[in-house]
Amino acid sequence: MKVVSIAGTPQLAMVYMAELGGGKMVEFVEALQPPHAREQRWILMVSTLFGCPVGCLMCDAGGGYRGRLSAGQMLAQVDYLVERHYPDRRVPAAKFKIQFARMGEPALNPAVLEVLEELPRRYRAPGLMPSLSTVAPHGTGAFFDRLIEVKDQHYPNGRFQFQYSLHTTDETLRRQLVPVKTWGFGQMAEYGGRFWRPGDRKITLNFALAAGMPVDPQVLLAHFDPRRYLVKITPINPTYRARQHRLVSHLDPCQAGGGSPVAQALARAGYEVIVSLGEVEENRIGSNCGQYVLNYLASQGAVEGGYTYEVQRVG
Repeated sequence: MKVVSIAGTPQLAMVYMAELGGGKMVEFVEALQPPHAREQRWILMVSTLFGCPVGCLMCDAGGGYRGRLSAGQMLAQVDYLVERHYPDRRVPAAKFKIQFARMGEPALNPAVLEVLEELPRRYRAPGLMPSLSTVAPHGTGAFFDRLIEVKDQHYPNGRFQFQYSLHTTDETLRRQLVPVKTWGFGQMAEYGGRFWRPGDRKITLNFALAAGMPVDPQVLLAHFDPRRYLVKITPINPTYRARQHRLVSHLDPCQAGGGSPVAQALARAGYEVIVSLGEVEENRIGSNCGQYVLNYLASQGAVEGGYTYEVQRVG
């Protein structure tokens, strides 16, 4: 793996672009959560696919899909970031989150399971907590069945974060936002009932929420028990595809989001609700999930509100 470009600031987030042979490129990210230091919270975001075949309307990683990464190629991303700061692979961070959420739907790559099994052996990291976010593609049952076994064996008692990316409770509109065949809410709930154990973290129902996309608490309550699920609402990031499809964020990332009527309605329904705005500077860096700096490099054009950091070429 050869890192060819870097963008960002070490005080918040850095995006690394790497070539893995045959002209195939990936991105991976390291990020902090100010005011927390790296020894308190450190987040890595790794790619699992070369591009992504799903093509979510708000995500720039869609298009140009060129296959799966091997377990070794995914681990190389983590090794690069860990060894920059901790050459002995001892990671002291109280919360060391590795998110399979940069380029690619992780459930489409069985090698992700190999990586999850290897991580606890590879790093001395008491705060290690993998995070897997999925749109729950159709035909991935074997992956998810095995994920339960891996989680129970290696990451019990709240050391694993699992997230469904829903974006709206209207399943017809969801088919437009996520234009592949996916599990319905009933199948998601059935799997969640098998996945969750007492002591586990609640399963996250994530909404990268566009204006006009309904979030009906009663629809969620019909499937997802608030005792086992929480809701996270995030802005639509300023990406090329979001602009192309005229998706406007329900949340203004520059304003406090606690007053969101959607969040208030969900809280009244009994859900724990997280309104996650992140740092506006992450938009300019392009480190937010759903962004894809390689598109910025190819386009020669900036997106309003995003991708405005200078990209430093390496080598």
